[in-house]
Amino acid sequence: QYMAQIRNLQRYGWLVPYLFGASPAVCKSFFVGKATDLPSFDETTNYAPYATSLRMGDIGYQNSREEGLGLKACYDDLNCYADSLLAATMTPAETWDSIGIKSEDEYRQLNANILQIENEYYSTVRPKQTLRGLEKPSLALKQRGIRYVELRSLDVNAYHPLGLDEIQGRFLEVFMLFCLLVDSPRIDALERREIDRNLLDVAHRGREPRLTLQHRGMRLPMRAWALEILESMLPICELLDGIEGGAWFEDAIDDQIAKVRAPDLTPSGRMLEEMRDKGEGFYQFARRLSHQHQRYFVERELAPDKIAAFDAAARRSLAEQARLEAEPQTDFDRFLADYQAQV
Repeated sequence: QYMAQIRNLQRYGWLVPYLFGASPAVCKSFFVGKATDLPSFDETTNYAPYATSLRMGDIGYQNSREEGLGLKACYDDLNCYADSLLAATMTPAETWDSIGIKSEDEYRQLNANILQIENEYYSTVRPKQTLRGLEKPSLALKQRGIRYVELRSLDVNAYHPLGLDEIQGRFLEVFMLFCLLVDSPRIDALERREIDRNLLDVAHRGREPRLTLQHRGMRLPMRAWALEILESMLPICELLDGIEGGAWFEDAIDDQIAKVRAPDLTPSGRMLEEMRDKGEGFYQFARRLSHQHQRYFVERELAPDKIAAFDAAARRSLAEQARLEAEPQTDFDRFLADYQAQV
């Protein structure tokens, strides 16, 4: 059932960068020595006029090279997912083999396979199991199942000191439940391409007025599809609000519906408008808000018992570090061979 939820989180996951994407621009220092087709916002900043989350676009967390090598994780079931990643960590790739693993005594890479480790595979959502020591993540999943689902498509909320506000939290709770409860057929090759294309289009052009997305071989207006999904979530809100008393969850959905109808209300839209109004580039904007959030926390002192708890935790951590470093150490070649030999 978790894997079914993950398939739906991929299917409908483009909604997250649209609603909460907070990286419509990027400092030009990111492209030093590199070419980009992103237009200039000012002398310090590149941007895309309708972007929501360039972090989730083709300049951010993507496996473009791995795609060229034929790697795509399988989400049919848990074993299929784990095996597809394990196979990638054991399958040699000519591209990486040409680099070499070691130069004299210095490692250039851990191995010359498609993936060096499973966590090198980027995805908007991943099944996770807590690890025991230096256990490989895929083996932990195969042996003990899924403990939680990691949603990786959420940008930091630039306008909140904690990076996430309560309305977002309530929406995401409903969205995760929605993806758990609705039908979730397996993802075929056509839908895989649609999912990837939709995410890129929303990341780079999400606020474009007439943007269309692909769904089961058809083109759909993005805003109409977004409203359909959000309205389908309202029965879950009604149930949760009935438990808590109030309209907290329904209000959270209403906030998102307003962003679909008025894209300037999205974080990405607000950020670009504010940067224009204040004559700021992305770096200056981010620095100003960072100082603002720093002041928020500096002005709020921790209670003495909290400080004491953190101090005690720090002492325990340092003691554990000293204990580990005092243990007999193997050389890195042996350590790496032992890690890879788990499979």
